[in-house]
Amino acid sequence: MFALLSDYESLRLIWWVLLGVLLIGFAVTDGFDLGVGALLPFVARTDVERRVAIHTVSATWEGNQVWLVLGGGAIFAAWPALYALSFSGFYLAMFFVLVALILRPVAFKYRSKDESPAWREGWDRALFVGGAVPALIFGVAVGNVLQGVPFHFTDDLRPIYSGTLVGLLNPLALFCGFISLAILVAHGAAWLAFKAEGPVAERARAIGAKAALATAALFALGGLLVWAGAFGGYQVVTPLPGDGPSNPLTKDVIADAGAWLANFRADPRLALVPLLGIVAPLLVAAGFRTRLTGATLLASSLGIACIVTTVGLSMFPVILPSSTHPGHALTVFDASSSRATLRNMLIATVLFLPIVLAYTAWVYRVLRGKVSERDITAPGSPAY
Repeated sequence: MFALLSDYESLRLIWWVLLGVLLIGFAVTDGFDLGVGALLPFVARTDVERRVAIHTVSATWEGNQVWLVLGGGAIFAAWPALYALSFSGFYLAMFFVLVALILRPVAFKYRSKDESPAWREGWDRALFVGGAVPALIFGVAVGNVLQGVPFHFTDDLRPIYSGTLVGLLNPLALFCGFISLAILVAHGAAWLAFKAEGPVAERARAIGAKAALATAALFALGGLLVWAGAFGGYQVVTPLPGDGPSNPLTKDVIADAGAWLANFRADPRLALVPLLGIVAPLLVAAGFRTRLTGATLLASSLGIACIVTTVGLSMFPVILPSSTHPGHALTVFDASSSRATLRNMLIATVLFLPIVLAYTAWVYRVLRGKVSERDITAPGSPAY
C-alpha cells in the first residue's frame, strides 16, 4: 500500500479510474433525475400524475447531484489543466447547464406555493428544461472532446481556448448529445417504472422502451462512425513516462483517424465494454415489456456505465485532445497534480468515500417503496 502511494504512475492511473467512477456515479444517480424531468410532460397528464413523477425523485435528487460536485472537485484537484480548459472553453455551454440545473431546485420549492394550474405548469416546464438540457449538453461536451478541442498553451503553460459556442454545437457533437439524452430518458423511465404506480409507470414503460432501442441504435451507429474515422482521433507518438513531469508540451501527438480504436485492437477483450453498451439498452427495452422493474433499472445503469467507460478506454491515455495543436493534448501522465496532492487526496478518498456510499445506501433503503396517487392525495402528504 505504501509503495502504491509513492508511485506517481500508479497514482495517476488510480485517479483516472476514480474520475471515471465519479462520472459514472453522477450519470447513474442524477441521470434518472434528469430523465424524469425530461419525461415529465409526456408521462404525466394531470397535476396528481405530475406530482407522482416528481415525488419519485424529490427526496434524493440533491444527494444525487453531489456526484457532479465530486466530479468537478476531482478534476480541479487531480487534473488542474483539464479543469481550466474544460470549464473555461465550454463556459457558455456550462452556463446553460447551470441555469437548467438551478431551475430544478427552484421548481421543486416553488411549484406548490400556488394551486393555480398556470403557475404549476410553468414550473413543470422548468423541470423539463432542467432535465432535458443538461442531458443533451453533457453528451455534446463528450462529442467535442472526442473530436478535439481548439486550444493550445503558451510557453509559460497558460492555456488559450480559441473555440466558440457555435463550434461546440456541430453535427457530430449533437449526435453524441442525442445518445446521452436517449439513454438518460430510458434511465428515467426505468426509475419511474421502478418507483411509480399507475398511468405514470405505464407511460414510462412505453416511452422508455423506445428510448432504449434508440440508444442501442445510436450507440452502434456511433461505433461505426468512429470506425469510419468521422470523429478523428489522436495518437501519442513519443514515450510517456509514468513518473514524468506534468508538462503537456514535452510530447508529440498526431491526428490519426483510427486512434480511438487502437486500445481495442491492442486488447480485444476491451471490446466487451462497448458491446455491453449496445446489449444493455436492448435488455432495458425487453425489461420494460416483461415488467422486471429492478432488473430493468440495473440494466439501464450498466448501459450508462459501459457507454461512459467506452469513451475513456478509447481515448486513453489522452484525456483532452487539441484539434489546433495536437502536441498540446492533455494526457493522464502529463496533466495531473503533484505526487503529494494525488497521494493525500487518495488517502482522504479511501477514508471518506465508503462513508458517503454507506449513507447513500441507507437513504435509498429508508425511502424504498413505490409512489402512488393515493399517497399523493393522502392528508399530510408533501406538497410538491
